[in-house]
Amino acid sequence: MTIERFFQNMDASFSGYEDISFIDTESDRYIWFYMPSIKTETSVVAEEIRNYIDLLRFTLSQITPGKLFIVFTMHEMYSVKTITSNNDISKAISSYNNSIYELANSNNNIKIIDFSTFLNRFSINELIDWKYYFISQMALNPRLSNSFQEWLSIQIRSIELNRKKCLILDLDNTLWGGVLGEDGIEGISLGGDYPGKAFSFFQHQIEELGKHGIILCVCSKNNIEDVKELWEKHTEVILKEEHFAVLKINWINKADNIRQLAEELNIGLDSMVFIDDNPAERELVKTNIPEVEVPEFPEQPYHLPAFFKEIAERYFAIYSLTTEDLSKTEQYKQNAQRESSKKLFTNMDDYIKSLNIEIHISQVNNITLQRVSQLTQKTNQFNLTTYRYTDADIKHFIQNNARIFTLSVSDKFGDYGLTGVCISVIKDNIADFDTLLLSCRILGKRIEEAYVYYILKELKEDGIKMVKAKFIPSAKNLQVKDFYEKFGFNLLSEKEGIKEYKLDLIEREISLLDNYSYK
Repeated sequence: MTIERFFQNMDASFSGYEDISFIDTESDRYIWFYMPSIKTETSVVAEEIRNYIDLLRFTLSQITPGKLFIVFTMHEMYSVKTITSNNDISKAISSYNNSIYELANSNNNIKIIDFSTFLNRFSINELIDWKYYFISQMALNPRLSNSFQEWLSIQIRSIELNRKKCLILDLDNTLWGGVLGEDGIEGISLGGDYPGKAFSFFQHQIEELGKHGIILCVCSKNNIEDVKELWEKHTEVILKEEHFAVLKINWINKADNIRQLAEELNIGLDSMVFIDDNPAERELVKTNIPEVEVPEFPEQPYHLPAFFKEIAERYFAIYSLTTEDLSKTEQYKQNAQRESSKKLFTNMDDYIKSLNIEIHISQVNNITLQRVSQLTQKTNQFNLTTYRYTDADIKHFIQNNARIFTLSVSDKFGDYGLTGVCISVIKDNIADFDTLLLSCRILGKRIEEAYVYYILKELKEDGIKMVKAKFIPSAKNLQVKDFYEKFGFNLLSEKEGIKEYKLDLIEREISLLDNYSYK
């Protein structure tokens, strides 16, 4: 098939039709996209499909192990069944799809994109324009190319584990029907018959987002006492206070509330999605905080399932979950407790000591590899180079003997999870820090300094004589532009904001910081 038009937003090269005689081994990533050919002989098509999996296995054997390889599932776009019991093509497609999932299960650089999630948006008459097929062998309607590119960009973001972090929710006529302050607990629509059943279903779906690592918050003009009474007494309510990381239930304008939410959670405004039934409130946030995504809310409750599907797939899709994703809301609640505790101290060292901080530094493994990739994709503020890597890229580093130090932190309030990464490329007794990053959740306690001193000490003990490092400026990481200098790194050059450093470890004495327990 001719498919160039659908990938024209990418810097990509294309094979010939079924031609895998030349495979560019220098490419960064690969996409494997086959559709069944459109022929009248079903046995011929079925045999072609069975052959595709052999072609795929051969192609995989030719590329550098660990490079990202995206495979589309196969689906039949057009068929004519005069013998209804003949399912040769269906069986061949099913076998093909099962085979690619098996390959992905045993090779974490292979990622599967379910092509049916795109095809199901359109009717058969929309999917194929026969004029274009006969003119240029383009089976997929070229009028769908923009929709395809938008859909594919969402799929790739999910593979790169790059999604929005926080969903901010209004309450009245958003999580339930009616206005709590006017209608009372008994008067709102939630559960039971329509429209309450639709709002109940919507709350269940949002609850699942929370379980999958999305931070849930409330931003509502309401009396907080009324809302807490509803959470306590209404028998059909699903989302209660414990589901939310932060509550902004007051009469302050919502743009200001959202800014405070971002500050308290220590996340960027561009990682937030705001849902509100009121067009005036949506417009206020759009105008004052354009970084926040503000989708249009449906006018009728029966549109809520379709609305949820759209926002979930557009903003919150992720290829797979890490351990840290599953406890995200609890982690942010624990952080609020830390901030409250901090106010009791006037001396920072005393505060840090009171937390009983435990630092666990280890090498990346198959369990933590995906989380490491996720952190490179979404960490912006404390990120010295802002290089973005997939888990396939991380595996490629490992295969080339890089040392990847992961940082996990816990204290008396709970577990932060894996929150730091240092990728050190080793060559000739020199370590080059390709990446150094920490989640903003653990900043402000000198953990970043303890982490780097530990790494430097271990590298020296392993015979490393020199460390090289780099700072590459971005829109959000200027707070760390002088970070390496506090460790005595020598500035070698600075051009257009890019700084290059080196540190001689031979004569350098390195000690670990006090006030932390190292494991």
